Amino acid sequence: MATEANASTLQERAPVQAAAKAIFPVLLTISFCHLLNDTVQSLIPAVYPLLRDALRLNLGQVGLIALTSQFTSSILQPIVGHYTDRHPQPYSLAAGMGVTILGLFSFSIAPTYGAVLGAAALVGIGSAIFHPESSRVARLASGGQHGMAQSLFQVGGNAGTSLGPLLAAFVLRNRQPRIAWFSLLALLAMMLLARIGLWVKTHHLDRPKSFGPKSTGVDAERLAAAPHAAHGLQLSSKKVALSLGILGALLFSKFFYLASLISYYTFYLMNRFHLSVQSAQLHLSLFLGAVAVGTYFGGPVGDKLGRKLVIWWSILGVLPFTLILPYANLFWTRILSVIIGLILASAFSAILVYGQELMPGRIGMVSGLFFGLAFGLGGIGSAALGKLADLTSIDFVYHVCAFLPAIGILTALLPDLGPAKVNQPRPATA
Repeated sequence: MATEANASTLQERAPVQAAAKAIFPVLLTISFCHLLNDTVQSLIPAVYPLLRDALRLNLGQVGLIALTSQFTSSILQPIVGHYTDRHPQPYSLAAGMGVTILGLFSFSIAPTYGAVLGAAALVGIGSAIFHPESSRVARLASGGQHGMAQSLFQVGGNAGTSLGPLLAAFVLRNRQPRIAWFSLLALLAMMLLARIGLWVKTHHLDRPKSFGPKSTGVDAERLAAAPHAAHGLQLSSKKVALSLGILGALLFSKFFYLASLISYYTFYLMNRFHLSVQSAQLHLSLFLGAVAVGTYFGGPVGDKLGRKLVIWWSILGVLPFTLILPYANLFWTRILSVIIGLILASAFSAILVYGQELMPGRIGMVSGLFFGLAFGLGGIGSAALGKLADLTSIDFVYHVCAFLPAIGILTALLPDLGPAKVNQPRPATA
């Protein structure tokens, strides 16, 4: 009897221990595909001067192109995530990249302004399909190290965002048809994502088999009560909704402040310290490099010490540095911008995984919602802060934005999930 019990226990342990190992080939592939996707996405703003000259557009029309792409992506991401939570589509990532390819070809041959807006919408749709589903794949391949997996995934996207404009400068050379060459990057991503889809389909790891469009009321009730089982907690639906609202406020704080630096840091440096354009751009690159490095560390630290601690540190913890920045000289502005980039960038992976742990049966929807907010808040922040700068001054913008991390105090209202109790086999019983 004891032998049978021990054998049964080993069978129970096996899947848990197997799941404890992250599948790094899948994680690295999806991160590389994120790099390719965001390289293509960041290419679009570099195309604006070409389109403006070719079609004689004004700046308002150029802004509408950006709004079309970002709005389409932001709105569709949670919808796509919600649908694929209930109707898994293993090959949707490859199909979404196919839509992006169509958008790139459309950009390269667009003869009219309407055609350009249609191309921007296609690229936005491709992005809307990619982000929630690829975030789900990163979680599937994490082996329980969800924060590490999301951070690794995010690093790929940050690298692609930095790479796109650089490639555009060397490849486009003021020729609109050359945009089509970037479809080769999207085609490579499409081939890799097809293999990822096969992996997802083969392993059936994306969701509990009982959960789906035909799941019973008992299944739905069980899953609704189980979201926090890994942490030994059970939260009411009101507490979950409140927590999601707080996370949204924290994302607002993060992305509005990042918008002030990414969009207007060069103008701030040139206005306050009379730097040249080239020197200001080098300072911006230094800040973006710090963001890329900081993006990774929030996830692994959250795996070990808990997401809430990382959120505390990355949002509220950056407040002293943002308050000092508007009064610093050039040397300390350079240092403070690096510190701010390192700390603030660690927030998103922790916030995303925290949201997924609040609603584990809705991984795609939560991922799509948070990525959609990231896209939308970044775009709205850039427009709103630019308008504020026109009405006041760029220095005033930085004085106002310095207080945004104070919203991090809302973290106190989040339930303390702590590090998830994963990959811990149960003790053997006789």
